[in-house]
Amino acid sequence: MILPVDPHLYLVFLGVMAVLAVTPGPANLFAIATGVERGRRAVLLAVLGMNLATLVWFGAAALGLGALVAAFPAVFRWLAVAGAAYVAWLGLSALWKVARPASAAPGIAAPRIQPRRPAFVDGFLVQIANPKAVLFFTAVLPPFLDPGRPAAPQLGLFAVAVIGMDVLTMSAYGLGGAALAEQMDQPRFARIFGLVVGGLLLSAAVLIVMRL
Repeated sequence: MILPVDPHLYLVFLGVMAVLAVTPGPANLFAIATGVERGRRAVLLAVLGMNLATLVWFGAAALGLGALVAAFPAVFRWLAVAGAAYVAWLGLSALWKVARPASAAPGIAAPRIQPRRPAFVDGFLVQIANPKAVLFFTAVLPPFLDPGRPAAPQLGLFAVAVIGMDVLTMSAYGLGGAALAEQMDQPRFARIFGLVVGGLLLSAAVLIVMRL
């Protein structure tokens, strides 16, 4: 019986993916910022959106992502630039909320301002424009694919590993941010965390640009 993926190769891939998943990058920083600013429910929605985007990337890989990148490099570069600009805009928006005069009375935490765009959509847009995803599917994943085996089962097993680890790490980062946010009971702390959110999102935007 021929297995879809070589077991030893798959174990190596799991090790590589574990390191990539826990390394702070644009997606994990976005998860933290979402948890701090919007809470637990928004974190789970954002994680769902980011992993749906990952599924889109796996579909693109099945269609020959490497060939598309080689043929149209400018398109993927501009996609990454647009993603960085969007994440930077989210960060600046968070800082703008901090800069505005607080309307809450002293000793009362300022209410959270719910963003108009759903966290699920934000998560999808952040991950679909993440150059780390392009790098993963064009440089990291191909060496683990065996051309002598059917591609679809291999991609399916790799997708299970990638999405499973990403869900765990993104959720942990995001829920950790939400837990910190719940400790805010003074406007001063709310302002500090607003600065943290803005800084995290701007850092994520810088990381995206640096990967171009």
